[in-house]
Amino acid sequence: MGDDPRVWNEPSYVGLHHEGELCKRVEEAYSRLANCSLCPRECRVNRLVGERGFCGSGVDPVVASWNLHRWEEPPISGTRGSGTIFFTHCTGRCLFCQNYPISQLGVGNVITGDDLADIMLELQDRGAHNINLVTPTHFVPQIMSALLKAIPRGLRLPLVYNSSGYEKEETLRLLEDVVDVYLPDAKYADDSIARELSGFVKYTTHNRVALREMHRQVGDHLLLDEQGVALRGMIVRHMVLPEGMAGTGAVMRWIADYLSPHVYVSIMDQYFPAHKAVGHPILGRKITPEEYQTAFEALEDAGLKNGWLQEHDLN
Repeated sequence: MGDDPRVWNEPSYVGLHHEGELCKRVEEAYSRLANCSLCPRECRVNRLVGERGFCGSGVDPVVASWNLHRWEEPPISGTRGSGTIFFTHCTGRCLFCQNYPISQLGVGNVITGDDLADIMLELQDRGAHNINLVTPTHFVPQIMSALLKAIPRGLRLPLVYNSSGYEKEETLRLLEDVVDVYLPDAKYADDSIARELSGFVKYTTHNRVALREMHRQVGDHLLLDEQGVALRGMIVRHMVLPEGMAGTGAVMRWIADYLSPHVYVSIMDQYFPAHKAVGHPILGRKITPEEYQTAFEALEDAGLKNGWLQEHDLN
């Protein structure tokens, strides 16, 4: 159950803008591009002059697509759809990435901050319940700058931060009261598997610090409007992999023990072999119903109270 929607009047980023704090945060975020340390890789390249690190991003945002998306978790998609903006590039290299042309091959269009503000406002005009920033980590300064342009023009939708969960705590702190709903992954329980399958270095260490910081900012519960759409809160996503490679049981236990048994969790069954996973001895097949059932049982065994099976509410 969500909290009383009457306590929510508008996104907290509006207040930050009026106070001048959002502008200060944008300046701080851009300063980090000169010696880029936005994500745990800390490439230390100067993106302001065109240098590029692991993710391949420069100073301008790159967007692959934007649209109303109706297939997220129910509190995100609602009845009208989530206003998703798919950013190009990524801090990971998942062998099985289903969006690898965008994340790893760089498919997308370079845009300006004004363009990004226009996209947000277009999605609002089309009836989106929220602005859903998909793979946003490497463009945090540009996103915050676009908000500076969009807020005076009437942007008032909750901001959803939809990420791999491979985040740096200092970057997330810039987003406090900017992001309304965190939608991170908790992909793995084992660093060696995370590196083998996704190229992440010390994934569990960084992921768990990030999840704790997100939880500190928005707390346990989803604040829902009268239509059941999330206004503020956190949903942790976990995609089940063949033969238990994601370490689902350990991930669920950590969430329950170190965040809260009341955190909302989405157990995802959408895995299929894509990109370099095609023909892989383990990843080269979909998960079985039994594997998915085992993942659901792990959620229950951990004592987690709130969440979803793929397209099925567990409550």
